[in-house]
Amino acid sequence: MAKRSREPNGAASIYKGADGRWHGRVTVGIRPDGKPDRRHVGRKTKAEVVKAVRDIEHKRDSGNLSKPGEKWTLGSWLEHWVHEIAKKYVSENTYAGYEVDVRVHLVPGLGAHRLDRLEPEHLEAFYAKMQREGSKAGTAHHVHRTVRVALAEARRRGHVSRNVAEIARAPRIEEEEVEPYTIEEVQSLLLEASKLRNSARWVVALALGLRQGEALALQWDDVDLNAWYLRIRRNRLRPRYRHGCGNESCGKKPGYCPKREQTRREHKSTKSRSGRRTVGLPDPLIKLLRKHKEEQDRERAEAGADWEDKGYVFTSSTGGPLSPNTDYHVWKRLLRDAGVRDGRLHDARHTAATVLLVLGVPDVIVDAIMGWEPGGAARMRARYMHVTGLMLRKVADQVGEKLWGSPGAERDQK
Repeated sequence: MAKRSREPNGAASIYKGADGRWHGRVTVGIRPDGKPDRRHVGRKTKAEVVKAVRDIEHKRDSGNLSKPGEKWTLGSWLEHWVHEIAKKYVSENTYAGYEVDVRVHLVPGLGAHRLDRLEPEHLEAFYAKMQREGSKAGTAHHVHRTVRVALAEARRRGHVSRNVAEIARAPRIEEEEVEPYTIEEVQSLLLEASKLRNSARWVVALALGLRQGEALALQWDDVDLNAWYLRIRRNRLRPRYRHGCGNESCGKKPGYCPKREQTRREHKSTKSRSGRRTVGLPDPLIKLLRKHKEEQDRERAEAGADWEDKGYVFTSSTGGPLSPNTDYHVWKRLLRDAGVRDGRLHDARHTAATVLLVLGVPDVIVDAIMGWEPGGAARMRARYMHVTGLMLRKVADQVGEKLWGSPGAERDQK
């Protein structure tokens, strides 16, 4: 057996073994059982071992050395992280997004990789494969954000020395150009909405720019029709269910089980200070909400004991909260019936923001109405508010007045 030179306690040792190879051992800390954690490297030459030992010492001293013990695969770490760590500290909606990314995409696609041997190129190749197989760039981008958060936690706990997702290039997302609805289109939508149950729901979307979750979580306690304002304090959560029939005997998915049980609360408090806000109500909307309340009182009387009296402004036919999925499909049907071009429900929010811009409402008031954070308000205004033909004409008139002293004279003659 080859002799080893005696080194001070804790120092690295480098020696040539009986196998003819050079070996190095470095003390990097204490193992979970209390014994010294000694890392071993073996190379063909002494120079290679010295370099490997110095690398371990550098990682140890900079706090970037992975922990000893069982080696995680990416799959086992992601499943542990999403269920045992993330679930306890993030909102229900955030957790739901993480869980889908892990279960549907990351574990089947990359789960077999050793956590400490994962490379940025593995992630980039996987994102490209996702898109080749039909996933949208936005889906791949969301998966990237999820694995980046998971690996940041792994690095913080010492399971990996670096977060390769911070190095990997995320899929590029081309931001879609959104064209807000014109005044004529909004009027067509409002006319068609007046024929629907919960018609005020769509007026609130188009006139005030409330997010879907904010509108569906509104309760009558949040609305003061005499003082002409409403308060945004909650967000509706997407429902999740489990079987109530026992052992999935109905043969259906949990959401369609005749005895399904709700596993998620109906709403949560608005998380940001700017999101918790008070919004003034135009006089026509006050009148519409009064009428809506009368109709709801009539439905309550007709439903009798079947009515779920939970205080929501916009309800199902029996008083329960509206499902975001049902609400979305009603919006799509409303667009078709009104003969208006297709668009996202969120486009109604773009429309409301654009109207505020056209009206010349001060930025600070716009930010308060839309619920934008002060630090990112300017960016959000640029994203949500759109240059309309009316605004372009106004600027052209101002330029004409400055240069020629006759704004829009030629156009007016036509």
